[in-house]
Amino acid sequence: MGFGSPEWPFLQRTGCCLDKRHSGTTKRQHSRPVAAGEAQAGLKQEQAYVRDEFGKILERERISSNEHLTRAILRERAATEEERQKAQRFARQLEEKDRELKKHDAYYKEQLARLEERSAQFYKVTTEQYQKAADEVSARFKRYETQPVCADLQGKILQCYQQHAQETLSCSALASQYLHCVNHAKQTS
Repeated sequence: MGFGSPEWPFLQRTGCCLDKRHSGTTKRQHSRPVAAGEAQAGLKQEQAYVRDEFGKILERERISSNEHLTRAILRERAATEEERQKAQRFARQLEEKDRELKKHDAYYKEQLARLEERSAQFYKVTTEQYQKAADEVSARFKRYETQPVCADLQGKILQCYQQHAQETLSCSALASQYLHCVNHAKQTS
């Protein structure tokens, strides 16, 4: 990369080159006072040109940096907008799911209330039917209070057999009374 390359275009336009300066020293020695003024003016012109070129380069770099920065900002804004849209989409989906869950919840509560009502009605009907059937059975079959026939003689016979286990004939008089009592009860009823 030399001074005549595209990075140093001002050197090409002015024709200034370090190699050319060394070769033309004898010509300059004769017209030194005139050349010094021209050189001073050329140097100032070169400095102005260099400042101008550096200014242009800096301006291009600034513009390029601004463009990069602008593109980065735009990319970031686009990404942020995309994230915002995603968040909104997810929020809408969440709201939709929430509405759907609430709808299902209401439906199941309604079904549960219906089942509870049916169960209560079924219990009521079943209880009423049971009570009706129980009343019918009670009306059809009246209960009678019964007492054992000749219970006192029965107890005496049992006691006699326990006391005289080997002598059962000694209890025959009680057994005869018991049979007579039972036969009498059959005839009266």
